[in-house]
Amino acid sequence: MLFNGKDLSNWNFVVEDNRIPADRVYSVQDETILIQGSPFGYMYTKKKYGNCTLEVEWRWVDEPTNSGIFLLIADPTNPFPNGIECQLHAGDAGDFVLLGGSDMAEYRQPEGQERPKFPVIKKRSESSEKPAGEWNKARIIIRDGEITVYINGVLQNVGTCPVKEGYIGLQSEGKKIAFRNVTVTP
Repeated sequence: MLFNGKDLSNWNFVVEDNRIPADRVYSVQDETILIQGSPFGYMYTKKKYGNCTLEVEWRWVDEPTNSGIFLLIADPTNPFPNGIECQLHAGDAGDFVLLGGSDMAEYRQPEGQERPKFPVIKKRSESSEKPAGEWNKARIIIRDGEITVYINGVLQNVGTCPVKEGYIGLQSEGKKIAFRNVTVTP
């Protein structure tokens, strides 16, 4: 279990430019992780994970906002890691965002264009997210660098990353978001 419902002892923290103490961004309230959304940053596991199934529940606290689940983080730098983001931005949950120079076999750079700072691999299905205040569930399966994402039981994306093992992270971006039942199994 990555989150025991009591404290954040299994996690490390990044706050953009170390502007404020991490405990003002990441906290535990009522057995949930509460992330403020500002300043930007992320919390990440103290241990790396490879072949596993990650399950995470999240809800937007006040209004639909932005966040993400970071996968296969190779380098936990400030403010963006080298890793794959499973997007949780309202309406886009399940998109992959390639952070910090990371790559996936499915990304096709438009010919004659410079690589964007944050390339996106769009999800396969219409949004399967629930409204603000309701709990959503992401089920993410990682096998030999292949990442399969289900949002509320709907297959949203599959991608292949050359990195086979890395840290898992939860993002602070936008406004308040809550996470619970954060578990990883082989």
